[in-house]
Amino acid sequence: MEITITQADDWHLHLRDGILVQAVAPHSASHFLRAIVMPNLKHPVTASLAAVAYNIKKQRSFSQLHQQKECRKKEAKEDGLEPEFLVLTYKESILKALPAGSTFDPLMTLYLIDTTKPEEIKRARKSGVVYAVKLYPAGATPNSQDGVTDLFGRCLPVLEEMVEPEMPLLVHKEVTNHDVDIFDREKVFIDTILRPLIERLPRLKVVMEHITTSEAVKFVESCREGYVAATVTPQHLLLSRNSLFQGGLQPHNFCFPILKRETHRQAIVSAVTSGSRRFFLGTDSAPHEKRTKECPCGCAGIYNSPVALSLYAKVFEELLFVSFLLYAGALDKLEAFTSFNGYGLPRNEAKITLRKNPWVVPQSFSLGDIIPMFAGQTLEWQPVA
Repeated sequence: MEITITQADDWHLHLRDGILVQAVAPHSASHFLRAIVMPNLKHPVTASLAAVAYNIKKQRSFSQLHQQKECRKKEAKEDGLEPEFLVLTYKESILKALPAGSTFDPLMTLYLIDTTKPEEIKRARKSGVVYAVKLYPAGATPNSQDGVTDLFGRCLPVLEEMVEPEMPLLVHKEVTNHDVDIFDREKVFIDTILRPLIERLPRLKVVMEHITTSEAVKFVESCREGYVAATVTPQHLLLSRNSLFQGGLQPHNFCFPILKRETHRQAIVSAVTSGSRRFFLGTDSAPHEKRTKECPCGCAGIYNSPVALSLYAKVFEELLFVSFLLYAGALDKLEAFTSFNGYGLPRNEAKITLRKNPWVVPQSFSLGDIIPMFAGQTLEWQPVA
């Protein structure tokens, strides 16, 4: 058995930098045609001039790249921007890591900080390569220490500037208050921050990233269609918080937002398999080296790019029990979720085939020593060229 669908896009992806981007970019490029790339690097992407510098065409010579980089550094200094963001372009490093002939297109985002100016949004739109702005509450997830602390104060003019050009705001929707239980942080964020934000700016385009709760599902469904949507990961469709502890502590199932109760997982599965256009694929694939996962104070993040399409197909194929009711599989709705819903960009013309052909997920990937999701387990669906 096999199914052929329009080539999928990944609307939430971490590619990291350094040796990790070399290890993981080819995996994403083998299954996805485009991806919204997260900007939370060690030196976050906070300026559109940096993102413009990332828009490097693969055919340009090294001398041209060097000239453009020096030009951007000069412009950055003249505009008072930090030149560290422009030293070597991120998009260039991603493209260099891809196999020869790859058509994978990483789409760039900006990291919202308290000092971001409305003018930065104007520059971002003019750049032609910045597709969204990412909101990280400070301290919510790895490399978010530079995130927002004053959304309704210092950041509000930036959000107002984003409304007219329909620049999407991508929201990591968790509060970081230490007095809020970690399993309740998404719900509290929706009630205290996101709902008031939507009421204040009803025409702001918002993508709720990697939703994890039934409350998030209900909130998305309650909002005006076309203005609030959500990405959904394989891990939040297939794993519950029990998966963190079964057979001992499981560091490779540890991610932010943290896994939730089984009832929340079922609510998310019901939402994505319903055919609603409000929900779409975003893997939140977040690679870390094994030594940084299997250690005291291990990193949060699940690496799923090599298995994501296989796992989404598993979710859409399987029968679902909710409140003692049996629902049939929904493979006929898989393509819309993976390839049609999302950012309103032109649909890909290329196709990809998923074949029912059991295969074993590698235990690790040697370059970077990265452990993938479901390592060593057998999956039924396999993408083929």
